Amino acid sequence: MPKELTPRAVLVIDDEPLIRWAVSEGLSQAGHEVVIASDGDGGLRAVATAQRPFDVVFLDLRLPDSNDLLLLTAIRTWAPRSAVVLMPASHRPDVVTEAYRLPEHER
Repeated sequence: MPKELTPRAVLVIDDEPLIRWAVSEGLSQAGHEVVIASDGDGGLRAVATAQRPFDVVFLDLRLPDSNDLLLLTAIRTWAPRSAVVLMPASHRPDVVTEAYRLPEHER
């Protein structure tokens, strides 16, 4: 018998409606509390106004208002204990390497 999962607070930041829906729907069906944002500004607002910190943030790296690691840095500043899953739109090893080089409190 599978072990019960602990429900998590999850934020999904992605500008593609289908991706945003698919990720959030799957997580919601698994019992997690999911908040969605379609751009970086909305994602930062969600992090800043959350009643409790998100356990996990799924972050698209290519958004209309953010396509670098500044948004990741801001999220890590506001929510240093939240795990962040980067979802690059394309295979960009340079960006992943740069993300790992951020100081621990910014990752």
